[in-house]
Amino acid sequence: MKSIRAAFVVLVVSAIGLGVAFLAGQGDERVFGHSVILACALVAFGVNWLVFIPSAVAHTERYYDLTGAITYLSVIGVAAVLAQPLDLRAAVAAGLVAVWAIRLGSFLFMRISKDGHDRRFDQIKTNPLRFLVTWTLQGLWVTLTAACALMIISSETRVDPDPFFFVGLALWGLGFGIEVIADTQKSAFRKDPENAGKFITGGLWSWSRHPNYVGEIVLWLGMAVIAVPVLSGWQWVALISPLFVYLLLNRVSGVPLLEKRASEKWGEDPAYQAYCEKTPVLFPFGAK
Repeated sequence: MKSIRAAFVVLVVSAIGLGVAFLAGQGDERVFGHSVILACALVAFGVNWLVFIPSAVAHTERYYDLTGAITYLSVIGVAAVLAQPLDLRAAVAAGLVAVWAIRLGSFLFMRISKDGHDRRFDQIKTNPLRFLVTWTLQGLWVTLTAACALMIISSETRVDPDPFFFVGLALWGLGFGIEVIADTQKSAFRKDPENAGKFITGGLWSWSRHPNYVGEIVLWLGMAVIAVPVLSGWQWVALISPLFVYLLLNRVSGVPLLEKRASEKWGEDPAYQAYCEKTPVLFPFGAK
C-alpha cells in the first residue's frame, strides 16, 4: 500500500512541476515547439531521477543536497544557453542563482560529509519508491523555486534596470547575507566542544529560531521582485516561487521538523522554554 501511495505521489509531484512550467512558458515556444522553462523543468526532474538510481542501490543520501545544487546550476545553464543573448537582468539573475546554489550546496555537502548521514532519510532510503519520492520532490523544489529566475532569463521581454531590479537585488542581497551569517554562526557554535548537546541562542538566532530560513525566503522574494517587469499573461504563475519557498520551509519540511526535533531534545529544559517564549519561530516581528 505504501509503495502504491509513493508511486502516486511521484506522478502527482511531477505533474505539478511540469504543469506549472508549461503554463509559465505559454507563448515562448523556442525548444522543439515548447518553452525554455518547460525544458528546464524536464532537466530538473531528469537530473534527480538519474542520481536517484545509484543512490537507491547504495542506500545513501550522501549526494542528495549536492544534487540539488547541481540541478539549480543545470537548469540555469540550460536556460541561459537557450535564451541567448541575455540582457543585464537575465545575466544577473543567472549569476545570483549560481552563487546561491554553489554556496548552499557546498555547505550542505560538507555538513553531511562530517555527520555521515541525514536523519530525514533513515526510514525511507531502503524503500526505493519512497526514496524516489524525495528525489522527485527535489525536482519540484528546483522547478518552482527557480521559476522567477528562469522567467527572467528565458523571457523574450527585455527591460533595462529599473526600480524593480534594484529593490529586488537589495532584497536578494539582504536575504543571502542573513542566510550565510546564520549558517556560519551555527557552524561555529557546533564546532565548540563546550556547546555539545546545547542549542544556539546568540547572534541572529537571538531574534529568530530559524534565521537561515528567513534569509532563504527573503532572497527568493527579491528574485520575484526582479522578475515582475518581464512577466505577462500566464507567466505570472512564476510568482509562486517565494510563496512555495515560504510554505515549504514554514509548513512542510523545514520549521515543523526542526521544531519537533528540538522539542523532543530540549522540551523539558526551562532555558529552552524561555528561549522559545521570547524568540519568534521565524520572522522577528513581536520579539520580546
